[in-house]
Amino acid sequence: MAGWHVHLDYLDESLDGARVDWANWTTARWQAHHDRYAARLGALEDVRGLYRAILDGWNARDGRAFAAPFREDGVSIGFDGSLHTGRAEIAARMQEVFAHHPTARYVAAVRDVRLVGLGAAVLHAVAGMVPPGASDINPDANAVQTITAARLMGQWRVAVFQNTPAAYHGRPGDAAALTAELRALIPQDPPPAP
Repeated sequence: MAGWHVHLDYLDESLDGARVDWANWTTARWQAHHDRYAARLGALEDVRGLYRAILDGWNARDGRAFAAPFREDGVSIGFDGSLHTGRAEIAARMQEVFAHHPTARYVAAVRDVRLVGLGAAVLHAVAGMVPPGASDINPDANAVQTITAARLMGQWRVAVFQNTPAAYHGRPGDAAALTAELRALIPQDPPPAP
């Protein structure tokens, strides 16, 4: 039965709380409803793929790969608050970071992906970083990450990526729980440092 909540949530959302006489639904109506549902699931997976591509680009230390999922006018807000606008600027700035700093590898968990309108979606994730040569998370680098994505001409792109420190001020238990969750995601045999 795992996953049925997703189906029920969709039915509730798509029917907008309306009372439905299921017995009188035609096959065509069921098919149309199913097709919309399948499209929604595909869109959510596409947005997850954008997030994976950003992390893969970071972990490969490749500025162009990091920026590839963004819209031409996309925005990236870094952990330190730096703001980069446009795919070309994002690629160039990230490549500078990779050239001058030994960046850590991301591990991450997607917490939620949802459509927020016609052709718009938001992804919420948490991420941790394993420094070069290390085998454990650096808790000070834990982050909450958000993507706002837009579909243009049938293709999903990142409009905004924001990387926010997960400091959890005054809540050390929450910070420790996040670190434990992320620690469990570290591959047993991590790839060699680039």
